[in-house]
Amino acid sequence: MQNLTRQSLQLPTQVSTEILQNVQGQSAVMQLARQVALPGTGVSIPVILSDPEAGWVKEGAQKPVSAATVDTKKLVAYKLAVIEPFSMEFRRDVPALYDALVARLPLALANKFDATVFGKVDKPGEDFDTLKTVTGQDIKTDAYKGLVAADLDISEHNGIVNGYVISPRGKSILLTATDTTNRPLFINSVAEGAIPMILGAPTKQSKGAFVEGTPKTVGFVGDWTKAVYGTVEGVQITISDQATITSGSETINLWQQNMFAVRAEIELGFRCDATVFNRLTVTA
Repeated sequence: MQNLTRQSLQLPTQVSTEILQNVQGQSAVMQLARQVALPGTGVSIPVILSDPEAGWVKEGAQKPVSAATVDTKKLVAYKLAVIEPFSMEFRRDVPALYDALVARLPLALANKFDATVFGKVDKPGEDFDTLKTVTGQDIKTDAYKGLVAADLDISEHNGIVNGYVISPRGKSILLTATDTTNRPLFINSVAEGAIPMILGAPTKQSKGAFVEGTPKTVGFVGDWTKAVYGTVEGVQITISDQATITSGSETINLWQQNMFAVRAEIELGFRCDATVFNRLTVTA
């Protein structure tokens, strides 16, 4: 039987890998942005601001010289963690614990990461980019017009739209958008009930893409080739049945209440060129 009184639990490689994959699979940002290897001390990444420009030349004339404009940003790892208590029934069946970890904890990590990138919660530090203040486009009055305006703004900043992230509320707005003959604009049939593509670009859903405010934000669109995230080691797991943990105003003594708690943590960083992203908003 697994002894849970020690302070750490070494998960099998395949389980730890599956937990990380589930975080990536449930995070809209991770599905769209580019992943880079991230050492613990951080890494400098290039950000291309403009491309070189070619030119026509006459025979024997000098060839034009043009260089891309490049800036650098520091991609730094910040720790994201969650503690979840379990009843001691899991102690008799460690595989059941693994199953619970794989199914429950990745969603909590993925939701918080997305919510941070979208500006729903405060960012962990200055070297973490968010999309909180990017240009907003209203889609409540005329969804199609708003989406085209976002596409135009992004193209004017040297970006190409290649991905949308919409909240459940944003999905509802787009599902009700119709053309002049009352046909749905963004789904092939009512039976599908989903929006896999918007104006030719793939669409992901995330609760984190809804941000309260005036106006409210219901989604994001942008050039995700100019967004990167990095992880240092994947998801780390620690387990204890001796600690006392605090949940809001409630204090839980694990030993006294015949429970144990699992702490999952991951070191993550995110950087992007915010000029090639827009928010999708509603005024009411």
